[in-house]
Amino acid sequence: MMHHHLSTHSFHGAHALVQVDARVKLLSALALLVMVITSQTAAFPLLVAAAGLVFCLRLGTPVRLLALRFSEPLFIAIVVLLLKTFFSGNAPLFSFGLLGYELVAHRDGLDAGLLIAGRILGGVTLLGVVGFSTPFTELMAALSWMRVPQVLVDVALFAWRYLFLLLEDAQVVYHAQKNRLGYVGCRRALASFGTLAGVMVIKAFDNSQSITTAMVQRGYDGVMPMSMHRPLRVAEVGSALLFVGAMAVIRLI
Repeated sequence: MMHHHLSTHSFHGAHALVQVDARVKLLSALALLVMVITSQTAAFPLLVAAAGLVFCLRLGTPVRLLALRFSEPLFIAIVVLLLKTFFSGNAPLFSFGLLGYELVAHRDGLDAGLLIAGRILGGVTLLGVVGFSTPFTELMAALSWMRVPQVLVDVALFAWRYLFLLLEDAQVVYHAQKNRLGYVGCRRALASFGTLAGVMVIKAFDNSQSITTAMVQRGYDGVMPMSMHRPLRVAEVGSALLFVGAMAVIRLI
């Protein structure tokens, strides 16, 4: 099934990072995220981004999937870098003409842009490492253990589960429309897309009613049962502390 494929394709049980407790990974990532956000130079966030990318590749994540996941934050980082370089700062670095306008790059603007871009990329790669190495259900269980409001965890679990069902329904309707030439021409494509969106809304309401009835009949009382956590291992916690401590030292250098 598509849900099974999308939720497990990037988890490689042979990698040591996958075997680490989700709570340890999540807390370590949060500590590194705080260091990335509070860093006053771009070197540390960019180092974290590079290390996170290496971890993602070592996990066996396809390069195409990495490019797809990181393309949007990379685009945002590049735009921020260009805006800060050419439209802020006081120390001219170089200039050139473009369409009758003179653009001046500023050294201090470049430094500020690199810092913001590094924070963006560092934070995204941290989340990517945790996401690619941790099944979603274990991640939600770790958030529940960290006392994240249960309603948020439940909503995330329901959304994750049934988003893929709606995606499968949408693909069935889309292919049926495409086989009937529903996307030939701009006007017909817009009409077909509007029909597809309406069908998905109706299916979402129908599925919500049937799923609610089925869960109530099976004893659902408004609380999603979470998986039981095994005791934290001293070796994992100690290794995480050493790693986070080493990164903190590198940040101070």
